[in-house]
Amino acid sequence: MNEVGFFGDSKNWVVIAFFLFFLLFGRKLWGALAGILDGRAVAVRKELDEAAALRREAEALLADARKQRDTALAEAQALIAGAKAEAERLATAAAADAEGAAHRREQMALDRIAAAEKAALDEVRITAAEVATTAARQVIAEGLSAEADQRLIETAIAGLPAALRAA
Repeated sequence: MNEVGFFGDSKNWVVIAFFLFFLLFGRKLWGALAGILDGRAVAVRKELDEAAALRREAEALLADARKQRDTALAEAQALIAGAKAEAERLATAAAADAEGAAHRREQMALDRIAAAEKAALDEVRITAAEVATTAARQVIAEGLSAEADQRLIETAIAGLPAALRAA
């Protein structure tokens, strides 16, 4: 058996070379890696700050949009309420106008009926007077006796209060 010492084994030389490499270049590598990591940490922190700023801005925009929506909704409800009130007012006014027009038409019809009744009554009176005049002429023309004249006058005088009440 061939025994090789500690320095004769190649594995040991690899371990020693590894430690020497890291001792000589480890600080530079560590500084470079730390710089890269620190730069990355700064970039991440900057991105997080930007994201937080964007979030605050988005929340502000959302709050503003909600406020505008609420304002628009309130205005729309006010417009709807105003429109309903105006519609009710117009409906009431239209109903009052229609009722007034119907009342005027009814009054005009009643006035026409009254005028027609008066005209008919006047026509009946005129016709009755003409008939009475014609009858009186005929009776006078045929001649009345003194007794008949007296009875006719008494009858007319007795019927005068009733005729005056009827007229």
